[in-house]
Amino acid sequence: MSTPPPKANDRPARVALVEDDAGMRRRIAHAVAGDAGLALVFEAATAQQILDWLPGHPLDVLLVDLGLPDRSGLEVIRAARRLQPDCAVMVITIFGDEANMVQAFEAGASGYLLKDGTERDLGLHIRSLRAGGSPMSPIIARQLLRRWQQAGGAAVPGGRGGAPGGPAQAGASPAAERLSPREFEVLDLVSRGFTYAETAARIGVSVSTVQTHVRNIYGKLDVHNKSEAVYEARNLGLLP
Repeated sequence: MSTPPPKANDRPARVALVEDDAGMRRRIAHAVAGDAGLALVFEAATAQQILDWLPGHPLDVLLVDLGLPDRSGLEVIRAARRLQPDCAVMVITIFGDEANMVQAFEAGASGYLLKDGTERDLGLHIRSLRAGGSPMSPIIARQLLRRWQQAGGAAVPGGRGGAPGGPAQAGASPAAERLSPREFEVLDLVSRGFTYAETAARIGVSVSTVQTHVRNIYGKLDVHNKSEAVYEARNLGLLP
């Protein structure tokens, strides 16, 4: 008598990851590997790597960074939803602003975690996502709730593959929408105490390029120094 194949819930959830920062990728992979209910089946450093791999490889959960070097993580989310409709997508990113959050949910993500402290409860979040939940970092959940309240209850968080409602009529920060992904990355690193030289080394650009990004950030946030930029960014929900 042949043995029936295991049910989906009887086997470890198949997880793939796309993250360009090697250190963060290792930490996330370690967190997944440490959970007996999860199996990391693929790691990618670029959007193209994961897009080349996705067809023909059944997957339960895809973890996606938004700030990938070759193209936006939003493209990866859309492709994953098209190629594997049963795969749940969770964003793991440094971008805590409303604009990126809304775009990610509209693209088809069902969860949204910020990178600070992500690894500690990652296994729990992935299992919640696979069970139909929508794990979010607290600051993301607050922004989504505020958006829903300002829309008079019209924008409701989606389930698996769901999306919030239409564009917010109030509360979205014009500065947040104008900042580029690279500027968000520079802002995050500078706010965490990295020098311009350290920031340049981490993102692979020159110090003068970092200085240009910082000047642009100051102009867009209408501030004059790092302390004002960090304070204003947190008030706008750009930083946790």
